[in-house]
Amino acid sequence: MMPTPVILLKEGTDSSQGIPQLVSNISACQVIAGAVRTTLGPRGMDKLTVDGRGKATISNDGATILRLLDVVHPAAKTLVDILAVNKIEEIAVTVKKADKVEQRQLLEKCAMTALSSKLISQQEVFFVKMVVDAVMMLNDLLQLKMIGIKKIQGGALEDSQLVAGVTFSYAGFEMQPKKYHNPKIALLNVELELKAEKDNAEIRVHTVEDYQAIVDAEWNILYDKLEKIHHSGAKVVLSKLPIGDVATQYFADSDMFCAGRVPEEDLNRTMMACGGSIQTSVNTLSADVLGRCQVFEETQIGGERYNFFTGCPKAKTCTFILRGGAQQFTEERERSLHDAIMIIRRTIKNDSVVAGGGAIEMELSKYLRDYSRTVPGKQQLLIGVYAKALEIIPRLLCDNAGFDATNILNKLWARHAQGGTWYGVDINNEDIADNFEAFVWEPAMVQINALTAASEAACLIMSVDETIKNPRSTVDAAPAAGRGRSHGRPH
Repeated sequence: MMPTPVILLKEGTDSSQGIPQLVSNISACQVIAGAVRTTLGPRGMDKLTVDGRGKATISNDGATILRLLDVVHPAAKTLVDILAVNKIEEIAVTVKKADKVEQRQLLEKCAMTALSSKLISQQEVFFVKMVVDAVMMLNDLLQLKMIGIKKIQGGALEDSQLVAGVTFSYAGFEMQPKKYHNPKIALLNVELELKAEKDNAEIRVHTVEDYQAIVDAEWNILYDKLEKIHHSGAKVVLSKLPIGDVATQYFADSDMFCAGRVPEEDLNRTMMACGGSIQTSVNTLSADVLGRCQVFEETQIGGERYNFFTGCPKAKTCTFILRGGAQQFTEERERSLHDAIMIIRRTIKNDSVVAGGGAIEMELSKYLRDYSRTVPGKQQLLIGVYAKALEIIPRLLCDNAGFDATNILNKLWARHAQGGTWYGVDINNEDIADNFEAFVWEPAMVQINALTAASEAACLIMSVDETIKNPRSTVDAAPAAGRGRSHGRPH
């Protein structure tokens, strides 16, 4: 009599294990790698991805492409999320910064390397200066959130600018003042507008006088708030919540500027730069909760008006204003600048650099091949395969540029065997060159992190020999019950 099978998994569960599972994991990761393979290097191509809502994104940034892909294979998802380190630390060059001029030159070279493969590579000299200026404006903490980026369609790329201060868009009332010197700034999370009674509450009255008394009370409450703000000495009023027409006219008549529905990100950055604190009530508007700056000005840029806060005392901050054509192109420029900013921040914090263009990968490959010959057993094969995998970077640079990869790699092998540590692919001349002398630099820490993460991901993928996927539920969740409508009470 056959034993009764014991069922542990829900009916319909997909389970795969053993060698086929490992092969499936490796194949899935190869597909993911193939999706970004042709984006590498200055001659890399862009990818057009369209999400489920029909939004198109054009980018050659690997992280952006992987984030937009609808990955369903579990092993491939691991690769998306996530030996030779000592050698990198040994050969990395620490660039001495005798003065700020020398430091700036170092930062510009690293930023130029980062932007050389981007859509804005033709204007890299223009944008490199802006990016370096932006990072050097920050304080020692180098907080990324103190750099804002605003995108305005229209105009030429060269119309982009960097503003030393906080900037955000708000179409202020025409009758409001447009410029102040040394103003006090009130930062609020308070609504300053009248609501229609039918939207707020249900009130039953018997006479016109009773109704008018309720309306007058609401107006008195609003004017009481406005008078407290005015008496605080603030000249600029910013609120996360709406500011209505009555309040706007009141502030204009009082020689004050106001802006409502300010994005929380901009309001927080203004607070960090100008000081003060965001208030949820107007009853505590003392001098210590008001921000300050040297100059506030509203300026027309393209079809929008922008508010500029410059000379901020509490923290150093700046804002990019990017001009250009199509939205997809402007968004890709924002991602490119973000990459360059991160490289510069990393270089300031750790001034050890290595040569790019496949130079560091070829030197590591040579080192690991030499080291593998001193290791007995199967580990020798593993180290040799790791060394060969590193050569994919210079090979892809050649393939994407249309070069003869075999010829270039043969030259690199010969040169590195002769002690040419920093020789890599010369994209401009279809040859090899000393990329350190050519200033193709990148922070050593970036290479260390990349190798560490890649090795950890590869080991993790190889350690998975079984995948269990539960079937999707066919029963839709019951819709959430609607909220009841409550009756308010008069103010």
